[in-house]
Amino acid sequence: MNFSNFLLMRQEIALLAIILLLLIAEIFIPKNKKESIIHLALFLFGIHTIIGFFNIDENSLFGGMFRTNNLIHFFKNILNLGVFILLLQSADWIKEKILNQNKGSEFFILLFSSLLGIYFMISAGDFLMFYLGLELSTLPVAALAAYETAKRISSESGIKLILSSALASGVSLFGISMLYATSGSIYFDELLLTLSSNHLSLLGMVLLFAGISFKISLVPFHFWTADVYEGAPISIASYLSVISKGAAVFILMILLFTVLQPLADLWEKMIYFIAIATMFIGNLFALRQQNMKRFLAFSSIAQAGFILLGLIADSQLGTATVVYFVLIYIFSNLAAFGVVQAISLQSGKERIKDYEGLYRTNPNLSLVLMLALFSLAGIPPVAGFFGKFFLFTAAASEGYYFLVFLAVVNVTISLYYYLLVVRAMFLRKGENPIPFFRNKIYMRIGLVITVIGILLLGIYSPLYDYIYELSSVFN
Repeated sequence: MNFSNFLLMRQEIALLAIILLLLIAEIFIPKNKKESIIHLALFLFGIHTIIGFFNIDENSLFGGMFRTNNLIHFFKNILNLGVFILLLQSADWIKEKILNQNKGSEFFILLFSSLLGIYFMISAGDFLMFYLGLELSTLPVAALAAYETAKRISSESGIKLILSSALASGVSLFGISMLYATSGSIYFDELLLTLSSNHLSLLGMVLLFAGISFKISLVPFHFWTADVYEGAPISIASYLSVISKGAAVFILMILLFTVLQPLADLWEKMIYFIAIATMFIGNLFALRQQNMKRFLAFSSIAQAGFILLGLIADSQLGTATVVYFVLIYIFSNLAAFGVVQAISLQSGKERIKDYEGLYRTNPNLSLVLMLALFSLAGIPPVAGFFGKFFLFTAAASEGYYFLVFLAVVNVTISLYYYLLVVRAMFLRKGENPIPFFRNKIYMRIGLVITVIGILLLGIYSPLYDYIYELSSVFN
């Protein structure tokens, strides 16, 4: 192995270098200049995000434990872009709420450590690397969920997340042990050749699927989601909803379309019923929510149900539609969470009722949130419409017409509750409307990027064609 081989891990090595630089900066930067940590982290991660878009060779390391190809590399670039937007939106919160507790550097170090685990999980070529990545991606986020230590609800959120994650991790590990017992290997390539449809391997697959479903918030593994989102800082709720969930979708897709392909007859039936339950429960419970974070939590559960329509297709079209939809979902959800964070930071208000009359006092924020909600609902011509359309096309191409019909019903339900927020902002006059305020530069840049993404992905279809070409690697 020579130095050029390690360049296959350049994203992992670069992110580890950023973590070490932030550790050094924490030591040497004086207390009265800790704000510079925010600018340093944003600058370094911005460079890291740009570097990620350079091409990378398709190869593997460590005997096949770590592998990469153009599609996996594209996954990481999508997540990098999402994390960069999230950091821009979090900068003001860190400056005003976290730096005075002397915990600014730790926030970035924990967040980047979780992202590093996600990298290893996505690039895993065997279950050992997968499990190490899973643990590294989960434990730092549990600490971040309880980051606002002065708030009891934040500590409660962290406890719920760590307990749920521990259960999911144990279930996944038990499933992996069963797959190993039936095949004699933990390497994905060997499992694909040796895995057979017997009772032990089927149970192992079900347990592994259940463990990953916790991270995606699929029904019936979704119970932790709303409580953790409500108690965690908005930045971390956003990370869980977008980055963590997106990464879990990618790894689940990789496992289903490669390692577990011999068991496709079973997991396609599982996905069929879980998709229906996830869409309906996510949407129906979202109708009842008054807190914006809980509202977006159940919205994200419903969106996970729609994503399963691409997974059940089990084809190159299905792979492309899942990746494209996750990219759209990142921009849409980050735009919604960004507006919620901006309003919460300025006024402390997080209830839908508090948004009444928002358009009269803060028209720009109202328009951004409306675009985000329209994209999540799938209203043309914004990007979310095309994302859902391609998912429906993928499912219909495999003959799942009734499932597509139920998905369309759920789109109608989701449109109703998304419009409740739009009605509150544009058509209602609040007794105590949120006063006008101007966001600082980082938040504005973050929201502008999300708006550009929502509009551009709805207009510029060649990006989907590019993703479709990359998707041939798994099919």
